[in-house]
Amino acid sequence: MLEVRPGLYLGGATAVEKLDQLRVAGITAMLMVDSEELSFTAEPGVEALWSLFVPVLDKPETDLLSHLHRCVAFLHQAHTEGCVVLVHCHAIVTGSVAVVTAFVMKTDQLSFEEAYESLRPIQPEAQVDEEFQWQLKLYQAMGYEMDTSSTIYKQYRLQKVTGKYPELQNLPQQLFAIDPATVSQGLKDEILYKCRKCRPSLFQSSSILDHGEGSGPMAFAHKRMTPTFLVAMGTQCTSYFIEPVQWMESALLGVMDGQLLCPKCSAKLGSFNWYGEQCSCGRWITPAFQRCKN
Repeated sequence: MLEVRPGLYLGGATAVEKLDQLRVAGITAMLMVDSEELSFTAEPGVEALWSLFVPVLDKPETDLLSHLHRCVAFLHQAHTEGCVVLVHCHAIVTGSVAVVTAFVMKTDQLSFEEAYESLRPIQPEAQVDEEFQWQLKLYQAMGYEMDTSSTIYKQYRLQKVTGKYPELQNLPQQLFAIDPATVSQGLKDEILYKCRKCRPSLFQSSSILDHGEGSGPMAFAHKRMTPTFLVAMGTQCTSYFIEPVQWMESALLGVMDGQLLCPKCSAKLGSFNWYGEQCSCGRWITPAFQRCKN
């Protein structure tokens, strides 16, 4: 076991063979970051550990970000209660190191790079793969909180689903925003966007996924457009990119791209593409669910 902070340890397979051995080592709580939850044998009269199990596979499609809030909260509460905590994964790499990095980031208000580098002298072999590094940077961008309503998290969730397409038989319901046409009263401070032809509400302003401005005309140089067109186009976004809304579900399942049609009058509203589409500003958006502004 390696002590990374007072009362906080990293450990692998050999560190968790028996519950009584952990007690002798001073461990009173454990956070397991692994594919399977461990079962323990202990001497009679040995009290069970205070524990949390987080199912995490060392694979590109693994969603660790959604678990970070409860992992960090568990470590914080354990520290407050005076517990000595072991964060365990099979080989003391990737998952457990990522969780400890997130805890250090929030506790010390450090960037991912600063927190990660602070752990390397303690465990030089510790590695956080590129996927988990990306998720930790998103965690930092959300202010070390799990805000499921933030644009950052919504885009992340969509990209995770995209990685599983087209094998998915059903789309997770939490992927969809509420259909505003089914709600009797809109949310306060929300702007409703409607079909221009038959006027039902299609989505709310909170469903718009803002993105950083792309490189403008330079992004379309491969299309050999004329200078006049390049100047006229500028870098203005001509579409809204939004999260999927409940009324879209039947159109999205099982196909990679297509048109978005009004659920009432079937007028064309825009398009979708799970592989992504390029905004008029030059930014590539993946996946893309876009509604023309004009």
